[in-house]
Amino acid sequence: MFRETKIAFLLFTLAAWAANPAPDAKSVIANASKALGADNLKTIEFSGSGFDSVIGQAPRPDAPWPRFNDKTYTRVIDLDAPASRIQRIRTQGENPPRGGGLQPIVGEQRQDLVVAPGSPQASGLPDDLMMSLPQGFLRVAASAKDVTVKSSRKSTVVSFTALNKAAVHGYFNEQNMLERVETTIDNTVLGDIPFETSFAGYKDFNGLKFPTHIVQKQGGFPVLDLTITDVKSNMPASMPSSAPPAPAPAAATSEKLGDGVYLILGGYAAIAVDFKDYIVVIEGPQNDQRAEAIIAEAKRLIPNKPIKYVVNTHHHFDHAGGLRAFVAEGATVITQQINKPYYEKVWKNSHHLSPDKLEQNPKKPVFQTFTEKLVLSDGNHVIELHHLENFGHNDGMIVAYLPKEKVLLEADGFNPPPRPATEPPASISPYTASLAANIDRLKLNVERIVPVHYPADNRKVPFSELQMAVGKKS
Repeated sequence: MFRETKIAFLLFTLAAWAANPAPDAKSVIANASKALGADNLKTIEFSGSGFDSVIGQAPRPDAPWPRFNDKTYTRVIDLDAPASRIQRIRTQGENPPRGGGLQPIVGEQRQDLVVAPGSPQASGLPDDLMMSLPQGFLRVAASAKDVTVKSSRKSTVVSFTALNKAAVHGYFNEQNMLERVETTIDNTVLGDIPFETSFAGYKDFNGLKFPTHIVQKQGGFPVLDLTITDVKSNMPASMPSSAPPAPAPAAATSEKLGDGVYLILGGYAAIAVDFKDYIVVIEGPQNDQRAEAIIAEAKRLIPNKPIKYVVNTHHHFDHAGGLRAFVAEGATVITQQINKPYYEKVWKNSHHLSPDKLEQNPKKPVFQTFTEKLVLSDGNHVIELHHLENFGHNDGMIVAYLPKEKVLLEADGFNPPPRPATEPPASISPYTASLAANIDRLKLNVERIVPVHYPADNRKVPFSELQMAVGKKS
């Protein structure tokens, strides 16, 4: 009796499977494409409003990425090219402005961001498409060679491998609407981080089903939150058909600031100082490539000595992106105390997607921290490190002052214009005003400013330019 019952159950299970076989990837993608109106879709334009955030620009390490209000937001995507264009009007989202780029937005900022075939970002555009709109996800999934499907009571999951070799998972509901996409991307500071997009509130726009709410998160914090009000399909895509390739990275160049003190240019600025038995590098910015160029130039200028210290002005990713290369070099990171727990935490993350120098040559980071002031000296050279008070851009911002040379290296306090100003500005950046106030408070005798965001023409920046920027004529 038991044997007959078991056989009957197996026959019933086989019959049920035959009547409802597991879905194959091709049919799932085809059904979703039909439901979303993606068949024969060439271009799409969607508009709305919301906010965006700049990853890695929080005012302190434990804070979310700072918000900018997107008063208007329109994106056009040519799925065949592929190419994309974002046009938006932004306003400062934080009050008072905190972090978020080089200088706070005054009034409205109009942006026109184009990614066309041949541009530096074009090779990664398909991955961007799959994270930006449901129809883009389907386009990328349909061309994937390793696409698979798994079903559950809650959703059907379409998975494949992205261009960066990370797994991608798209979650479809019973109505074949894409609700969420999950993948992993590389970040120079955070390593392999989650990248998630959620789609909600689907609405029919002349036969095209499109979400009215899109939220993207990177590294656990939102980077885009849009409410969509209008969608158009197969409209002429107004964007360049091609773009010139990215220029090759500039070679590291140097200028002597004093005996054994060198300014290194060719990207974000850094300073190398020849101490008695070692080298001190002030600022390890951007990424491995820039850091390695600075390291190589410092060793060329100051041969046969190790780089013992790298000074970090603040934790923003464009200023901390090269620090891991210095750690791999064996350098101790000098930074304001607020940053150490953060670096210790995030540098434990894997960097498998794009292995950097520290991933390839693992070393435990060593830190030297301070609160308000730290002086480095070998009896000849002196470097004073000062924490800036009431500096809205970053709570842990420090500047480096070389009293013998009367040089001040600073980041994001004063970013000189392409040409020296001849009249005080109509509005004064609060960051610049704070920098000038701190110099007065600390009684620093500065003759030359070295902005980490150095002028493109590599001109010298006298202290008088900073004074002009805060409304003082020399």
